[in-house]
Amino acid sequence: MTPTSNYAQLLGREIHWMDWGPKEGVAVIAWHGLARTGRDMDELAGHLSGHGFRVICPDTLGRGLSQWSPLPDDEYQLSFYARLAEALCDELRLERVHWVGTSMGGAIGTVCASGLFAPSMKARIASLVLNDNAPELATVAVERIKAYAGNPPAFATVAELEAFFRTVYKPYGWLSDAQWRRLTETSTRRLPDGRVTPHYDPAMVRQFTAHDNDYLIWDHWDAIDIPVLCLRGIDSDLVLPAAVAEMHARGPGAAGLLQVIEVPDCGHAPALNVPAQLDPIEAFIRTAAR
Repeated sequence: MTPTSNYAQLLGREIHWMDWGPKEGVAVIAWHGLARTGRDMDELAGHLSGHGFRVICPDTLGRGLSQWSPLPDDEYQLSFYARLAEALCDELRLERVHWVGTSMGGAIGTVCASGLFAPSMKARIASLVLNDNAPELATVAVERIKAYAGNPPAFATVAELEAFFRTVYKPYGWLSDAQWRRLTETSTRRLPDGRVTPHYDPAMVRQFTAHDNDYLIWDHWDAIDIPVLCLRGIDSDLVLPAAVAEMHARGPGAAGLLQVIEVPDCGHAPALNVPAQLDPIEAFIRTAAR
């Protein structure tokens, strides 16, 4: 089934999402990472929608085709993203969803599933897949993100930008040439001087500078009582083994609701584009949906 491209005013901001699969299918929200777009979820959405699921892939505020925030200090933070997710579920009349989130998308899913920022989401989210995300992130990796995210590079040609993406996103693991090209073309914008740069608002880095410890969310983790699957890139510098161990000891981990899969040949974060990553996610959601 061919996906549709959609826009709506949510909390006064225009948000874009791709909608895959039958409207009556079990609903899955697939949310991308910090400096990425919803099109990163094409392989996952194509796989799940081909098996009868409906998959919603939003562009976060300030990314891709969604509006940039006029109030970056107020709106580029997890609490506002959770309210946007709640508004999106209201817009689509989704009463029960399964959540798959890469990096930032996983953190948004975590704070939604806790219900502490957006109360209705606790009852809505039936299961949670965290793609290389944890309630506490490695400090060194966060500092690296702060250094690059607010100053995206610009290049004369799209080919040069693709070469840049192939280098910085090498930890994603294997991607085909066609997938690298699509990743580039779906996350490129042209500047007034004609150069090309990644398609996001550089001000989104305010999440780190205006909101200390926005990604330190153990209180949300402790409030979760649904099944959780965590895919950790075995070479990840963002999700450390100590954080995974604490996840097992608290919240859904302590209740026996947490599964962890170490993904070989990947760092931060697995691209969710090969059967070894897609099949466990589908099996997990099917089990949770019973």
